Amino acid sequence: MADLIVVGDRVLIEPQTGEDKTDTGLVLPASVSQQGEVVSGRVVKTGPGYLTQNPEYSESETWKESETPVRYLPLQANPGDYAFFMGNEAIDLRYEETNYMIVQHNAILALVRGDDTPEEEPSDTTIDDLEDLWDEDE
Repeated sequence: MADLIVVGDRVLIEPQTGEDKTDTGLVLPASVSQQGEVVSGRVVKTGPGYLTQNPEYSESETWKESETPVRYLPLQANPGDYAFFMGNEAIDLRYEETNYMIVQHNAILALVRGDDTPEEEPSDTTIDDLEDLWDEDE
């Protein structure tokens, strides 16, 4: 799964339930059979977060160390969390013979994070990084 990169504020989820069959034997993908319903699954990967402007970036102050003009605000969902989300907001994806759903972070209704959830950072920018920046300003 190292090759798959989730972008922006999207979350890659392995759904709990799979495809449904109609009475006539027609197979419906999970996103069709669960449209409008609350769906659940395990968070596999997250994107870097919400793109925001970097307040420390300045084109006029050339003496400052080069900063990027943008930053990412980390997502609340972490890999290993159990997510409840709206089925009609999900996009089906099949990668390496496994079915996944890609969901925008704002479509997630609730997260369950247990003691067995690995503490894995979803992006390069963390709250600790932001706290370090706030400490430097003081």
